[in-house]
Amino acid sequence: MASVRFVAIGDSFTEGVGDELPDGRVRGWADLVAQGWADASGEPVDYANLAIRGRLIWPIIDEQLEPALALKPTHLSFNGGGNDMLRPRTSVSRVVDGFSHVAQRCDDEGVQLIMLSGANPSGQLPLGRVFQRRGDLLTAAVSARFADRPDIVRAFNWPDRELSTSAYWSEDRLHMSARGHHRVAARVLTALGMEPPSGWWSLPSVPAAPAQRTAYYREHVGPWVRRRLTGTSSGDGREPKYATWTTFEPAQD
Repeated sequence: MASVRFVAIGDSFTEGVGDELPDGRVRGWADLVAQGWADASGEPVDYANLAIRGRLIWPIIDEQLEPALALKPTHLSFNGGGNDMLRPRTSVSRVVDGFSHVAQRCDDEGVQLIMLSGANPSGQLPLGRVFQRRGDLLTAAVSARFADRPDIVRAFNWPDRELSTSAYWSEDRLHMSARGHHRVAARVLTALGMEPPSGWWSLPSVPAAPAQRTAYYREHVGPWVRRRLTGTSSGDGREPKYATWTTFEPAQD
């Protein structure tokens, strides 16, 4: 077993939605961190990812946290609350309590917590100002709750103005593109004290075809509204992509 055992829990942000590979699988920042960690350290890294798209914060905790800790990781990354912030009556304090619960369980088990905030899609979304305000409140509340915990590794992406621009987002405007996931991975590796590949901070931009307003609402907003009305989730029936340890070896020169 590798000396570093890194498990990631969360929603679509951590699952990697928006960073689709040619074979249809999603990759995302957490996969990139596992490989970048192995490359930077020159040692293999065991990696698991239990994140499921569409999950609210407490279902993430209830469904993923204890199975993740049962793997006996050395490091656990956690992000949640993005889907909660899209709901009109979300309690910010209840979301922050979820972060506290994860931190306490990591303390109990002697696991190093890597705490993230999601990136900010508000500039591209309908009702963007509403989501901007909620995200600002959540980020400030989490920062205040853990102000006296310098031992927690932080990789907060919400305040990153560059990452919030459209060049880092996929067609649905809600999930980061491969470019965005690489930038988040660079931030996490930096927070862990490693030097990421310099290009990860800003991969070359891929020109996108201009999105037609009607097509965007039909293809992306409409299905999201239908899921809200029917009480379903994009993650229903999905299984974690790496439910057990997968070893990432350092890249060969």
